[in-house]
Amino acid sequence: MDVRGPVRRWKGFGKAQRAELYFRWSLYLMAWIMLPVNLLASASTVQVPQSGTAVQVALVVSLASTLVTLRAYRTSLDHYLRRPSEYLRWLIVNGTLTVVGSWAVLLLGPSSAGPSNPHGAPFTAVIATCLLGASVGPMSVGLPLRWACLGGLGLLLLLAPALLLAGVGAATTAGLLIGAALGMALLVGSCRSFAWITAIVWELDAAREAQSRLAVAEERLRFSRDLHDVMGRNLTTIALKSELAVQLARRGRPEAADQMAEVQKIAQESQREVRDVVRGYRTADLHAEAIGASAVLRSADVACEIDLGEDADHLPPPVQSVLGWVIREATTNVLRHSEARRCLIRLHQEDGRAVLELENDGVPAAPLPSQGGGTGLRGLRERLAAHGGDLTVPQAAPGTFRMLASVPL
Repeated sequence: MDVRGPVRRWKGFGKAQRAELYFRWSLYLMAWIMLPVNLLASASTVQVPQSGTAVQVALVVSLASTLVTLRAYRTSLDHYLRRPSEYLRWLIVNGTLTVVGSWAVLLLGPSSAGPSNPHGAPFTAVIATCLLGASVGPMSVGLPLRWACLGGLGLLLLLAPALLLAGVGAATTAGLLIGAALGMALLVGSCRSFAWITAIVWELDAAREAQSRLAVAEERLRFSRDLHDVMGRNLTTIALKSELAVQLARRGRPEAADQMAEVQKIAQESQREVRDVVRGYRTADLHAEAIGASAVLRSADVACEIDLGEDADHLPPPVQSVLGWVIREATTNVLRHSEARRCLIRLHQEDGRAVLELENDGVPAAPLPSQGGGTGLRGLRERLAAHGGDLTVPQAAPGTFRMLASVPL
C-alpha cells in the first residue's frame, strides 16, 4: 500500500481543512471510546449467572450505538458549519437507540446486586449510563446548548426507572445518575468547543480570502480613479471643441481649422498623460512597494519582516524600479498561492549586484505553477533581463518558498 497518497492529500489541504479534520476525528474518537468501555464492562459480567443474554445484547447495542453515533456526529457538525445535512433524523435515531438499548441491557441482565451477586446490576448499569454519552455528544453539536441540556436531562429521567426495575438500589441509582450528569456536562462542553473552534477557523479563513480580494479591488479602483481624473476633462474638452468645429465648418468659417488643431493638441496631451498614468502604475518605487507590501500582508495576518538596508536610497532609479516590481509580484504570490504566516524581504549588495531575497512559509505540497514558469515570474525574469539581472528560485525547506532577484549596479 502506498502511504504517500494520503500524505500528499493531507499536505494539499489548507489550514482550515486540516483543523476541521482534526476536530472532526476527535469527535469520532469520543464515539469509539464508548465501545471498549462497554466491552470491558460486559466482560466483567461473564462469570455472573444469567448474564449471557445481557452481555450479548450489550455487545450488539454498543456496536450499533457506536456506528449510529459516528453518523450523528458527522451530520451534526455539518449542520453546525451551516452545511446541508440530515442531522435531526440521526439525532432521533441515536436517542431512540440509546433509550431502548439501555432498557434492554438493564432488564435482561441480573435482577439484583446483593451479596450473592455483587457484580451484576451495577455493571449493566455502567453500560447503560455509558450509552447516554453516545447520544448527548451529537446533541451538543447539532442542537442549541439549552436543548442539548434538556435532551440529556430527559435521557437521565428515562433511564432512572429502568435502573430501579433492574434491582439497582436507590442510592446507587442516584450516584450513577449524578455521575452520568457530570460526565455528560463535560462531554457537552468538549464537543461544543470542538465544533465552535472549527467554525471559527473557517470564518478566519473566509476573512483572509476576503482581505485578499479587497486588496485587489482597491488597486483596481485606484487605477480607474486615476485614469478618470486624467481623461475626464480632456475628453470633455475634445467633445466640445469637435462640436464647435463642426458648426463652424458648416458655416464655412475658417476658425474650424483652428479648433481642430486644438483638438489634435489636446488628444496628443491626453496620450502623453495616459502613458504617464500607465507608467506610474507599471513602474514601482522600491520604498513605496515595500511599505505597501508590509501593509497588505499584515492586513492578511502575515508577519512581514522587511530589511532594505542603508544603501537602498543610493541604488540607481532603474534598479529601484525593477526591484520594486519584484516586491509587488512577490506580495501577490504570497496572497494568492500560499497560506503564509511569515514573510521575509531582505535587500543586500553582493559582488557589484543588488540582491533582493524573498522568503515565505505556508506553501502547499503541490508544486507552485509559478515555479514551473508561471506568467508572473516569467514577466519578472523578462524585466530583470532587460537590466542584466536574473531571477532564481533555489531549493528551500518543505513548505517554504524562496526567491532571489539580482540586478547589476
